[in-house]
Amino acid sequence: MDWVYLILAGIFEMSGVLMINKMIKDRNVTSFLLLFAGFGLSFLFLSLAMKTLPMGTAYGVWTGIGASGGAILGMIFYGEPKNILRILFIAMVLGSAVGLKLVS
Repeated sequence: MDWVYLILAGIFEMSGVLMINKMIKDRNVTSFLLLFAGFGLSFLFLSLAMKTLPMGTAYGVWTGIGASGGAILGMIFYGEPKNILRILFIAMVLGSAVGLKLVS
């Protein structure tokens, strides 16, 4: 269950990052509440995962999911560059997160 919590934490981290951009564009209460909820749930699930997972592993995987997911969502929703090197490095980050799971 700890890995499920960690994946959920990463997904909510990605939603929080998306809401930062929405908050900058819209500047309304709904955007702020969604931003707060995204990061709040991310930290909640990260703390639940860290009850059993080592801190370094949990934080590394959480950060990898959030950073890679944020970059991918930026390419999908905000027209950020989609060149092969960028995709390669995102894959390397995700591969590192999977590697941390395999060795823990």
